[in-house]
Amino acid sequence: MSQFFPDLAAGLYVQYTFFIPDVLRLRPEGLQNKGSVQMDFETAMQELEALGKERTKKIYMSNGAHEPLFGVATGAMKPIFKRTGISQQLAEQLYATGNYDAMYFAGIIADPNGMTEADYDRWMDDAYFYMLSDFVVAVTLAEAEIAQQVADKWIASGEELRMSGGWSCYCWLLGNRPDHEFDKDKLAGMLDIVKQTIHTSPERTQYSMNNFLYTVAVSYTPLHEQAAATAQEVGPVEVGRDKPKGSKHIYAYDNIRKAVDKGQLGFKRRHVRC
Repeated sequence: MSQFFPDLAAGLYVQYTFFIPDVLRLRPEGLQNKGSVQMDFETAMQELEALGKERTKKIYMSNGAHEPLFGVATGAMKPIFKRTGISQQLAEQLYATGNYDAMYFAGIIADPNGMTEADYDRWMDDAYFYMLSDFVVAVTLAEAEIAQQVADKWIASGEELRMSGGWSCYCWLLGNRPDHEFDKDKLAGMLDIVKQTIHTSPERTQYSMNNFLYTVAVSYTPLHEQAAATAQEVGPVEVGRDKPKGSKHIYAYDNIRKAVDKGQLGFKRRHVRC
């Protein structure tokens, strides 16, 4: 288990920054196409249900998921994905169920550029906790051509999960796309926003802002120095004040230094959804 996704993790995005469920590693080149759907909605739901485990269900629920859900380990979805490939039609049917496992799998098989801004807004409307907003909707959006414009709107929305999803989307983008695709001045301005607002933002947004500081410092080299300095100035951010175990602090600067020591500056993933 990894430390940065509370009580639930199966892999790394970059050191500390993000959790990547195993299923996001299930995209061999041959499955990137939009081939014909080889599984209908009813069959997909039946197969997901058959893979459900009570222990996994309890873990998901402890992180904010609620019924309906089956408790499917993300890696167990691989055989289903091999049969469906990319299918926006099936993704829409699955996401509309409100079943966490089905919604998660919908993000795996969705066609990012087959979705409009309104589609992403609709998906975010139904993303009722951060494992959906940040690790399904934001991840899918990060592979779309309209990613930045939608993420910008969400960041400015004032709504916790939309803001969290918007900042998270930028983390996925920065960790994958070439530096030249980003406006340096715009990102510098976003660092200033984080510095000014992170301590008073909603908790899930704080997590994503903290991740943004780290990701800019590690994956966007033109602003490494500014991002590291901003993270140091921001200092530790207290989260979890309402948790039974008490609050804790997240501190991007410590993790930036660790990444520097490990020679990870400039890290880029080949794919967002592998």
